[in-house]
Amino acid sequence: MRIGELAHRAGVTTKAVRYYESLGLLTPERLANGYRDYDEHDVRLTREIRALSGLGIPVERTRPFLDCLAVGHRHADDCPASLAEYREAIDALSRRIEGLTVRRTALITHLRQAAHRNSRVPPPDEGEHLVTDYTSLPADLPVPEDDGAAAHLPGRALPPLEPHSTGDTTVRLDALGTGRTVIYVYPLTGRPGTDLPDGWDTIPGARGCTPETCGFRDHYQELLDAGAVRVFGLSSQETDYQREVVERLHLPFEMLSDPARSLAQALDLPTFEAGGMTLYKRLTLIIRDGAVEHVFYPVFPPNEHADQVLTWLRENPL
Repeated sequence: MRIGELAHRAGVTTKAVRYYESLGLLTPERLANGYRDYDEHDVRLTREIRALSGLGIPVERTRPFLDCLAVGHRHADDCPASLAEYREAIDALSRRIEGLTVRRTALITHLRQAAHRNSRVPPPDEGEHLVTDYTSLPADLPVPEDDGAAAHLPGRALPPLEPHSTGDTTVRLDALGTGRTVIYVYPLTGRPGTDLPDGWDTIPGARGCTPETCGFRDHYQELLDAGAVRVFGLSSQETDYQREVVERLHLPFEMLSDPARSLAQALDLPTFEAGGMTLYKRLTLIIRDGAVEHVFYPVFPPNEHADQVLTWLRENPL
């Protein structure tokens, strides 16, 4: 068979086949016209090389396995030399893990120091377990579904509520002034040394408040340039808790505290239960002339949401 057919059947590229040949792992016959002629044995050898490479064994170290097949063994690892290669690969992996563990420990130390540098919360004792890094997101977070719980919001007037802000004042929601105001509503932000409610990552739309907040921080000037006059974050957490987040994350905007969830009652905003608490579901309101002009709900992924709001502002200029 030709090289293309071999590569297709073995699940590799023709370039990989030529590389295996350059190492002497494959030695096809040559036809009279000079073309290589591969057989079923070459297919098996190539598949074996691919499988071993998938286990982390370098192509250059697969020869003992191929030799084992060449002398008639049913399995490539039936020979003592193959077992020795397994052990060497395991030892090499163990050395890598040890080195990575040392680097990970150093990074955790730097993360702990950096995370608490601007925080009122003291760092955990040395050796204490460092909880989840709230600035990153797991890849398998459940996606929240649109249950229609925010469909009634466009056009609704903001109530005359005055939640406390991290700027040591109150903000009257029905008197935000001219122009657009962005209020992103979130469940709660975690902070170093504090556990999130049990099962937090399994609740659709719960995880991601800190990455979302960092997104609004990083896009803050762009949001203003795109027409937003004000940006606020709002949750049911107390102002002191929010102030720590503002200081630690260097936020250029204020957070609003609504521990009684008064805005939820006034506008019938969606909430959920977790850890014995009633929390806001994640959504964002674009406020204009005292009313909801647009609502983002559900919000996902939260770490990209500020960019979604920015895109909407640019596509809907005043």
